[in-house]
Formats: sequence, structure tokens, C-alpha cells
Amino acid sequence: MSSRARAALFFALAAACLLPWVGPAVALAGGILFSLLVGNPAPSRTASWSKVLLQASVVGLGFGLSLGAVARVGAASLLYTVVGIALTLALGVLLGRLFGTTGPVSTLISFGTAICGGSAIAAMAPVVKAKSEEIAVSLATVFTLNATALLLFPAVGHLVGLDPARFGLWAALAIHDTSSVVGAASAYGPEALALATTVKLTRALWIVPCVLGAAFLARSGERPKFPLFIAGFVAAAALRTAIPQLAPLWTGLAAVARQLLVLTLFFIGTGLTREVLLRVGLRPLAHGLLLWIVVGSATLAAILSGLIPPL
Repeated sequence: MSSRARAALFFALAAACLLPWVGPAVALAGGILFSLLVGNPAPSRTASWSKVLLQASVVGLGFGLSLGAVARVGAASLLYTVVGIALTLALGVLLGRLFGTTGPVSTLISFGTAICGGSAIAAMAPVVKAKSEEIAVSLATVFTLNATALLLFPAVGHLVGLDPARFGLWAALAIHDTSSVVGAASAYGPEALALATTVKLTRALWIVPCVLGAAFLARSGERPKFPLFIAGFVAAAALRTAIPQLAPLWTGLAAVARQLLVLTLFFIGTGLTREVLLRVGLRPLAHGLLLWIVVGSATLAAILSGLIPPL
């Protein structure tokens, strides 16, 4: 296929993702298949676009929630977040030793699993003085598992009979990256999406204190940047709460954000190239996969048993 035809097909598929009957799972699967079978015509650009669109979508989703709901869910999930991060990091260290991935790669995979995928890896990388190839391997490992989670979690949730509230909590606590959390939750319904987004963004705030703590222990001068899109999400919820008379407008903006998220997932899918899959390697993938399975299974068991009650 010529480069012009490939680009035309790419933009046609991207445009189709803006249609309301195209869902997140279809968009992600379409992006992956396009990348593996045809080839992404502009991988660096789609990576940049997906980051910007994800942040804009998350901010837009805030228009669908009241500030009180955001504060309530964030406070209620605080204990699970702290305990989950601590246990995941500890288990990640042990598995790193088991699979021989100690050092920056082990730290980055564990940190990305514990908090917020690629954002957490990018924030921690300078502190642990990770080389570019170590960052790439860590990101590729987490990205591959993210794509799997987006397709797998809704199916498992329906299989075990999770309602939207419990599924949203499970997705937020057990899926690495914000994009895959909101993608999986949106496939499960609006209630799951609202809860999962709030819990995940509350969890993402822990990037800052964790990186500061690691920098102190490593005697590094690195300072993490506050994720501004989280502030945008809270500001959007605050606007909806302050001006309830414009509820139809806020609801419309939230709907637009949900469809932009579908387009974002298509772009993310096109980033899963053959080169990325070859770069991962068996040991980092085994480390990340086992850590993810243990965290996801333990969290699901805790939710089903009532140890983690619905928020």
C-alpha cells in the first residue's frame, strides 16, 4: 500500500471513531490491527495527539460530575489507594529480583503498575537515572498490558457479575494507565466511567509525593511536575456545581469528551507496533504481567468478598 493510501485509510478510520456508535474497544482493536497489518504513517504524531486528546477528554469528563461527588469518591478511595500502591511497589521489587529485572526497569514497571502507567514512568525515570532504552522497554511493557486490560476487563467484569460501581472501582485500582481505565470503564457504562475516572485521578496525584520521596532517598534534585489535567478535571466539576443552570451544556461537553476518548484509544492502538512488541523482551514482560495479574486478581477478590466495599 502506498504511503498516500495508508494515510488516507488512517484518517478515514480516525474520523469514524468520532461516530457515536463506535465504542472504545472497537477503536482500540482497530488501531492495533491497523498498526500491525498496514503500519502507522505517523507514529510520533499519533503519540503526541493521543496525549493531548487524553488530557482534554479527562478534563471534559469532569463536566459530568459534581464537585461533591469528586470529593466524596476521592476521600473514600484514599485508604485503598495508599495500601494498593505500597503493596504493589513491594511486590514489584520482589518480582524484579525473581525475573532478573532489578534496577531502573524493575522500578519503572513497578511504579507504572502501582500508580498511573506511562505518566508515572515518565516522572520516575529521571530520579532512577534510567537510560532511554530502559524507559522504552518499561513503557512498551505497560502499554502492551494496558491494551490487553482495556479489552479483557469488561469481559471479566460481566463474567463475575460486577455492577457498574464495583467495576469502576476495580478498573481504577487494577489497570495501569488513565487512558485504559477510562476506556474500559466507558465500555461498562456512565456510572462506571464517572467513578473510575475520579478514583484513578486521585491515585495519579500520588505520583508527586512518591517521586519526591524517591528523589530524597536517591539524593536526586529531580522535582516532578503536577499533572495539570487533574486540576482541569476538578475545575470542570466545580463549574458544573457552581452553575447548575447550564446543566445541558455541561452534559453535552461530557458527551463530547467521551467520544474524543474513543478517538484517543484509536491513536493509542496505532502505537502498538511490531517494533514495540520486539522491544519488550521476555523478562520485563513476565515481570509486568505477573505483577499485573496478582494486583488485578487480588483487587477483584477483595471487591467480590466485600473487603473493599462499593464507594
